[in-house]
Order: sequence, then structure tokens, then C-alpha cells
Amino acid sequence: MPTGDLIASDQPAGDPKEIDRAWQVLDLVMDPEVPVISLTDLGIVREVEWRAGQLRVVLTPTYSGCPATEHIEKSALSALTDAGFTQVQIEQQLAPAWTTDWISERGRERLKAYGIAPPVGSAAKPSLDKIVECPLCSSTNTKEITEFGSTACKALYQCNDCLEPFDYFKCI
Repeated sequence: MPTGDLIASDQPAGDPKEIDRAWQVLDLVMDPEVPVISLTDLGIVREVEWRAGQLRVVLTPTYSGCPATEHIEKSALSALTDAGFTQVQIEQQLAPAWTTDWISERGRERLKAYGIAPPVGSAAKPSLDKIVECPLCSSTNTKEITEFGSTACKALYQCNDCLEPFDYFKCI
């Protein structure tokens, strides 16, 4: 939709209910690399507000070189326009840098249910002796195979009990 169109909904621009609705829409947009965690649960949606008659959405990529950043921005814009928001401005904000501390508890649960061990501890207080729980059998008898997993933000682990390999979402 061209910029300058009015929002096609019953609520006027600037209505707080429309901000809540925009958050709900963004909560349905899934991360393309881990399609069970939403952009809001991942913590990359930093702000949603009305500014100069436009819905302004601020996104922080998981890291500045993330190959999915453009896809995520387009998906967020598409979901919002499909929901009736026609004056949407997506902005990328690099500072402060995204951290795994921003992943919601629901997001961590969804990662585990998907077979990815969620980050252990806090990026602000990294721990060298972290205990990573197997997302498949919940054993803590696990070992790191390599710090390089299927994507840059993951490490490859193996459970010593069920013997299954799994990704661990690194604390960043």
C-alpha cells in the first residue's frame, strides 16, 4: 500500500487500542529461522507507536549481519497491512544490540518444545559452567559438540542419556 493512506479500521490513528492490536498482529509473525517463536517473543519488536499519523514499528535484528532481517521486516509490514494498517513505518534500530535476555519466557518454552535448548543464564552475566538441559528428554547430562550450530546464534550439543544431538541457542 502506498504511504499516506489512512488506516482502514474502525479506530482512528493514535488510538491506544490500535497499538495493542498491532502488538497482537506482530505476535503472530514467526521468526523465519525458528518458526515457532514470534517476533515479540524473540524480543526484536522494540517499540510500536503512532508518530506523525503513521504506525511506527521499531525492530532490532538479532545481530547486524542476520540474513533474515529483511525478510522479518517485510513479514512484519505484510502482517500489519493485511490487518488493515496502511500507514506503517518499519525502522531498524541497532543500539542497544539485541540480546537473548530479551526472549520471553513463552519464547523459551516454545524453543524447547521445538527441540532447541533455550539460552541458559544471562548475556549480561555469562557463565562458563552452564548446564544445558536436553530439550528432548530434559536430562542435564549434556555436552557441547561444537560452538557452531545450524545458525550463528546456536551451538551443537548432544545428550549423553538419550544420545540425541540438539541445538542450543547461545547467550548473546
